[in-house]
Amino acid sequence: MGTLGAVLKHPDDFYPLLKLKMAARHAEKQIPPEPHWAFCYTMLHKVSRSFGLVIQQLGTELRNAVCIFYLVLRALDTVEDDTSIPTDVKVPILKAFHRHVYDRDWHFSCGTKEYKVLMDQFHHVSTAFLELGKGYQEAIDDITQRMGAGMAKFICKEVETIDDYDEYCHYVAGLVGLGLSKLFHASGKEDLASDSLSNAMGLFLQKTNIIRDYLEDINEIPKSRMFWPREIWSKYVDKLEDLKYEENSVKAVQCLNDMVTNALIHAEDCLTYMSNLRDIYNFRFCAIPQIMAIGTLALCYNNIEVFRGVVKMRRGLTAKVIDRTKTMADVYGAFYDFSCMLKSKIDDVDPNANKTLKKVEAIQKACRDSGLLNKRKSYVIKSEPRYNSAMIVVFFIILAVIFSYLSANRPRLPPSLNLFLNAWMNQPLKCIAWCMSLSFLCL
Repeated sequence: MGTLGAVLKHPDDFYPLLKLKMAARHAEKQIPPEPHWAFCYTMLHKVSRSFGLVIQQLGTELRNAVCIFYLVLRALDTVEDDTSIPTDVKVPILKAFHRHVYDRDWHFSCGTKEYKVLMDQFHHVSTAFLELGKGYQEAIDDITQRMGAGMAKFICKEVETIDDYDEYCHYVAGLVGLGLSKLFHASGKEDLASDSLSNAMGLFLQKTNIIRDYLEDINEIPKSRMFWPREIWSKYVDKLEDLKYEENSVKAVQCLNDMVTNALIHAEDCLTYMSNLRDIYNFRFCAIPQIMAIGTLALCYNNIEVFRGVVKMRRGLTAKVIDRTKTMADVYGAFYDFSCMLKSKIDDVDPNANKTLKKVEAIQKACRDSGLLNKRKSYVIKSEPRYNSAMIVVFFIILAVIFSYLSANRPRLPPSLNLFLNAWMNQPLKCIAWCMSLSFLCL
């Protein structure tokens, strides 16, 4: 009912949601027949459905390389996250992981659910890796080695300072940005981006995830490691877990706003990186997650619900981002609109209000200076719908009545209506989408 209620409240979400559902089904049908590649793409959709959808639109050669890159790093992350592995066992595996990807026989049992399957059958990933071009292999090897070494370093090191925070995020996400830039360059489709811009792309996403996942991470059993830097949270509470208690709500929100402000530092570099991309598929692959990040930060800012439950963009808005992000104008427009949303929530009494305001206004200025803001249609800022939930319900009732009548009188129907009924029975989603689109145009 949650999704249905959201659609009734935001009826223009329906068509993008429908397209997203159809795209997911199409992606599942595109899984290669070879056993090792079938395993890799099936596992990709299991460990990250949203990433799997975005990666699916890349060109075949680059798509395969990014798929394997993601699975290798996901496996590496599974080793790091498994708290049951003794440190003296875990550290050598992390440091040597870049060599294991060349070994078709290597596997290591750890993790849970689909992650355990990935680790138990890692030989499929190694087999696929060895079929990639040499340039792709070298890029994946290099980043895996550096990331494994960085993870090993932080196994025994706490995130105390903001510099520690940036260093940790570099190892687990900034290096992903560097790796993707290397893969793009190896494909011949892009110039090699600078390390600083590539790093910013990863840090912006990682810091957003760390902020959003506070409650899930702090409540995890066995207790997980936390990466909110002490330099920030110690200004507000004595212990990091104190942020989740209701009596500390004011301080918790102030700490949250401090963390969001820190993440916003990377937004301008992300815009610069994306504006330099030439290939439309590479662009959409990079842009969609970045828009999701700025949108999530706007929702989390000044929001106590981060410490009470899950705060994330509704599925319909996510579907719109995926459907409508096609040009840099769309990116500037989304960043500008979400920045406006965040700016409207800044409280003058917040200790970081001025700092936050400067960061937000810098993002807005970068968007305005692009000269592209007038070339996109906003889907972030709320506007009065041209139709309401009652009209949508009435539409479906009428559609159901018409369909029942036509089915009962099918022998006497003209050929054109029989064709429609056949289409309805074989591809109902496409028919509903067509009818909804037509009705929206008429309302």
